[in-house]
Amino acid sequence: MAAPLSDLAAFLAVAKVGGFREAARASGVSASSLSGAMRRLEARMGVRLLHRSTRSVMPTEAGARLLERLEPAFVELEAALDVVNGYRDRPVGTLRLNVPASAARLVLPGLLPAFLAAYPDIVLDVVVEEGFVDILAAGCDAGIRYEERLAQDMIAIPIGPRWQRMATAAAPAYLDARGRPSHPHDLLNHACLRGRFASGAMPDWEFQCGSELVTVEPSGPLIVRVSGGVDLAVDIAIAGCGIIHLFEDWLRPHFESGVLEPVLAPWWRPFTGPFLYYPGRRHLPAPLRAFVDFVKSQPT
Repeated sequence: MAAPLSDLAAFLAVAKVGGFREAARASGVSASSLSGAMRRLEARMGVRLLHRSTRSVMPTEAGARLLERLEPAFVELEAALDVVNGYRDRPVGTLRLNVPASAARLVLPGLLPAFLAAYPDIVLDVVVEEGFVDILAAGCDAGIRYEERLAQDMIAIPIGPRWQRMATAAAPAYLDARGRPSHPHDLLNHACLRGRFASGAMPDWEFQCGSELVTVEPSGPLIVRVSGGVDLAVDIAIAGCGIIHLFEDWLRPHFESGVLEPVLAPWWRPFTGPFLYYPGRRHLPAPLRAFVDFVKSQPT
């Protein structure tokens, strides 16, 4: 009673992420198509594989046993099919990356034009989101994150600048009216523009001058969602509404144009740059292998 591979793949996608909508986003297949595949598969096998509720989808005992055996089988199947890709003159396929907004803004623009020119048969699908992400559950081949957000069981290689800094800045008109901070603690008396992660956490602002480390929890008139709201915060800072704390490279064009002025520059704290990370498979998909080799070939 063999089931079609497409229906088994639908079950795998839904069971791994715990929902039809989430699986549809990860796999690029509509939720209705996945639901239809599940109905066919359960009818063919004569057993319920998923518990469905309005809030979640969970494997039944039978579904959990099937998922346990099916997932490694599909990994091996994908690897076997991708071996054929190695005989092509150029790798073919889709490479799905999960990256934070900072990498999409500051790292990938310097790499992707040359990569896409070198591998015209590879399609890059870039998902931009913050926080900790299970790239396999999200249907991605690899991700970019900073060292403190890397999963321990992943292979990680440096990508982009090896050192970065968070810079603090404000419009000259704001500083003329409110004064220029000389110590990070002075920020507590200023209007500060802050970012919030999807988890609800709002990172403190960290500074260092010599051996002195200072962490500040400022307040102000605007809080934006890290990722999509960052450009809004920059525009509000340029308008003279407060002080912003963001990647130095992100703010540098505004320093050069003069619309923003550096604040507390001696206190900007350096930190290690981002990493490309991916599962430690024996055989990487050809598009991912090409990207890994390309990143390793770049000057540091």
